[in-house]
Amino acid sequence: MTRRLTTEEVARVAEFRSALRRFLRTTERNSRAAGLTPQRYLLLLMVKGAEDGSGRSTVTELAERLQLAQSTVTELVRRAEEVGLLERERSPDDGRIAFLRLTPEGERRLERAFTTNEAERQALLDAFSYLKGTPLEVG
Repeated sequence: MTRRLTTEEVARVAEFRSALRRFLRTTERNSRAAGLTPQRYLLLLMVKGAEDGSGRSTVTELAERLQLAQSTVTELVRRAEEVGLLERERSPDDGRIAFLRLTPEGERRLERAFTTNEAERQALLDAFSYLKGTPLEVG
C-alpha cells in the first residue's frame, strides 16, 4: 500500500529545493563577480577542497567528484590553466600522474567567491535542518 503524502512533508521538500536553487543561483552570481564562471568556481573549489586535505587533485579525482566525463574535466582544466588559475605538478612517485593546484590568482579568486557565499551556505544548512524532520527523501 502506498503511503499518502502530507502537505507538511511536501512543503518541507519544496522549501529545501527552493533554498537549494537560491543557493546555486546566488553562488553563480558571486562567482561571476569574482571573475570566475560557475564551472571554474566549482573546479577550483574541488581542487582546493580535495578530500585528502592536500589542496591538490587529479583530473580523475575531479571527474568523480564533479560527476563529469574525464574529457569534460580535462577541457575545464586546460582552460583554467590557460587563464592562470591552475597549474600542474608531476607526482614524485609516478611521472604519469599530474596533480593540479591553484595558482596565486586562482587562490585569490576562489577566496573572493567563497567568502561572499557564507550567508548562502548558512541559509542552505538551515533549510536542510528544516527538512530533517521529513521522512521523504529529497525529491
